[in-house]
Amino acid sequence: ILISEAGLTPPHDLFMLTLNTNYTLTWDWDQSAAGSDSATFTVQYAGNHQLKKRNPKWTTVCAETSGRSCDLTRSGLNYLGLYTVRVQTNLNGSHSVWKSIQFCPDKDAAIGPPSKVRLGVSGSTLDIFITDPQNSSNNSMKEQLHKLYYEIVYWEQPEDGKGSMTMTMTTDVTILTLSEVEPWTRYCVQIRSRDDFYNKSSTFTPPLCIQTEGVVPWWKIFLFFLLSLVSCFLVVLLFLYGSHHCFHVCKATFLPNEKLPSYFKEVQPSFPTDGDYPCLIVSELDQCDPVMIVCPESALLETNPAVDSAALPAGLDQDRRSFGVHLAPFLLRSAGGI
Repeated sequence: ILISEAGLTPPHDLFMLTLNTNYTLTWDWDQSAAGSDSATFTVQYAGNHQLKKRNPKWTTVCAETSGRSCDLTRSGLNYLGLYTVRVQTNLNGSHSVWKSIQFCPDKDAAIGPPSKVRLGVSGSTLDIFITDPQNSSNNSMKEQLHKLYYEIVYWEQPEDGKGSMTMTMTTDVTILTLSEVEPWTRYCVQIRSRDDFYNKSSTFTPPLCIQTEGVVPWWKIFLFFLLSLVSCFLVVLLFLYGSHHCFHVCKATFLPNEKLPSYFKEVQPSFPTDGDYPCLIVSELDQCDPVMIVCPESALLETNPAVDSAALPAGLDQDRRSFGVHLAPFLLRSAGGI
């Protein structure tokens, strides 16, 4: 049997912190009454029907805890039951008087908002998906509150950021569709849980916003098609330009001297000439044929200055000029046909 000491201060400001089926008893206590010693606390509960008995049965939940709270969530309290919860101070073998509080979960426990809300768009309609608030066993609170329902508040969100008129509706289902909404308009939604038996209501969920859809205007379709066409044209043009530029860069890098056919090479005169008309030396790279020298007609007509062409007989001078005229085209054609 615990003996109460009149001089030991009991706990005060008892409060039951609740949410759905989660219950925590909190209290306060003046530490100055214990000096440097540490006090502990004991928490018990009993059903009110037990209190009518001569020896009621008290269930201890927290024994000599040093904190200022005690969790009763897993203690087996029935949601529809009525209980008395009490707490006592323990210090150096002494015990204070009990301080108690009446607690009925169905009446006193707060309900939480929906555990999850999701929005969806189906054309010009707005779909809302609600997940029930959860109890301590991760089941729906509708197991305890059979008439739980939801209050939905939604409104348009204008582009200028100014507020607009809110619309309110209630539902007891978890999936619903808002059809009276405008297409291509942004809407925001908040939801809270309600139960009318004890006039309970939760806090609102954070605002969720989404934009509805609708029929795409013809001018948007045409604009999209035009932009796609222009983009494709620019990509093809860029590809052609890049390929052409790359071809010339590669040709200049790897084939800098390719002017004649691939098996010819043009070489500058490597021997002195007596006139202003150099000759073209053409050789076949892949064969061992003699080197062919192609000279323009003017070069072929050059003669040794020491010999006066006027001194030559007229027939011989004419034959020499005719030979040069006919030999140059022949050599050129031979070079091109090799």
